[in-house]
Amino acid sequence: MNGDSLTVLRLKPKENFVITPLIEDITERAMSYLEVGYPIHLSGPAGTGKTTLALHIASLVNRPVMLIHGDDEFGSSDLIGGEHGYRVSKVVDNFIHSVLKTEESARKLWADNRLTHACKYGFTLVYDEFTRSRPEANNALLSILEEGLLEFPTPHFGEPYIRVHPDFRAIFTSNPEEYAGVHKIQDALLDRMITIDLTYYNKETEITITKAKSGLSDEDTAKIVDIVRDMRSRGVGNFRPTLRACIMIARVLTHRGGRPSADDPIFLQTCLDVLGKGIVKIKKEGVSVAKEEVMKLIHKHLG
Repeated sequence: MNGDSLTVLRLKPKENFVITPLIEDITERAMSYLEVGYPIHLSGPAGTGKTTLALHIASLVNRPVMLIHGDDEFGSSDLIGGEHGYRVSKVVDNFIHSVLKTEESARKLWADNRLTHACKYGFTLVYDEFTRSRPEANNALLSILEEGLLEFPTPHFGEPYIRVHPDFRAIFTSNPEEYAGVHKIQDALLDRMITIDLTYYNKETEITITKAKSGLSDEDTAKIVDIVRDMRSRGVGNFRPTLRACIMIARVLTHRGGRPSADDPIFLQTCLDVLGKGIVKIKKEGVSVAKEEVMKLIHKHLG
């Protein structure tokens, strides 16, 4: 769907979306907050499925979705819109042949952007990694989430503000502040939303999701998840592989016909490529420890 040149998404719950008791609990909490009018904030490290979960929750709201990805280059106009270009009109009066009268006028044109569209038409806003935008770019959100008013820096078609549509809902996601390119959240903005802290999923959830995404058996999936979780807990060089690593390894094995075995060259090389990337720069006596660390974990769990 495309409205006024801005793409609006109409989402439906995916049939293959994996529901576990943990995910169901998070979803039910999020929906209850949205239903009473509070925006939700899914906060957690990369790889915990924040964006996927945000879009799933948005699909359950059953309203058109406006998706925004945070960007350090954003200004307020990138969210709410601004004056772009001019409209010039000219009137020529030659009613009397010997008299030529002309009149010209010019006015600036306002173009709404995505946040304004969501507020005006009651769409669900999914603002992914909103802390990658500078705090001042997000100032318009303060009055939207508190007073239900979207204020404009210059009159919007003659009006200084518009009232937010009652069906407007907002879902935010963010990574921890220590991540590169992430700005500190304004306390005033954080106080206006309900934050759901997401951590790495439990083992059962990771097995269920990895199996669903790859088609491997429960037994083979569990072996991969055990290895990835062990490396995560060790935090070699602060590298903590996520659920994505489990899915990557499992899908490659399915595609190439490999098995999680210490004797399977496909499995060994895939683990080195996926898990070694985070520790390849760590060296001992001038040699990277990546292969040594990965192989140590594989033999620990697979013999």
